[in-house]
Amino acid sequence: MLLYLAALVGLYYLVRWYRERQVVSHLHDTYIFITGCDSGFGNLLARQLDMRGLRVLAACLTEEGAEKLRKRASERLETVILDVTQTESIAAATEWVKERVGDRGLWGLVNNAGISPRITLSEWQKTEDFVNIFKVNLIGMTEVTLNMLPLVRKARGRIVNVASVMGRVAMSPASYSCSKYGVEAFSDVLR
Repeated sequence: MLLYLAALVGLYYLVRWYRERQVVSHLHDTYIFITGCDSGFGNLLARQLDMRGLRVLAACLTEEGAEKLRKRASERLETVILDVTQTESIAAATEWVKERVGDRGLWGLVNNAGISPRITLSEWQKTEDFVNIFKVNLIGMTEVTLNMLPLVRKARGRIVNVASVMGRVAMSPASYSCSKYGVEAFSDVLR
């Protein structure tokens, strides 16, 4: 029995070693566009990918968030102001990205921008709560993806839509859970 356990542990470390050795070449030539980089996961991802040598195009909602991110990253990282609820802002950001990536296309699109309401009972939520959450978490993500899709296809890139466990398991608040179910459905359709 101890021999089997040792073999399993050895196999685990062998697979882990093999996976860690696999790297994508020419990272310095690849562009990744990330939404929601003012703080949280988007900010951390932008800095991590920048440290690994990728050309990060980080979309922030505020100039203050963009400035803080630029201070903590290398000169490769570029920021743009993007409000995913505004079609004009998405169109302007798309043109900005096109200028940066040129004929190479976009190697990665990470739809991270999102908001979460306060936790409350469904009957306490108003229709406006649903509309606001859907505008950011679902409609904004969809519109950004549809605008960037030609660039992603050009580079044969990948799209990552940040969802939540609440996109698979319904919980309160209903507006957030419904929006994340929509993110999961849109991602399934894209696949």
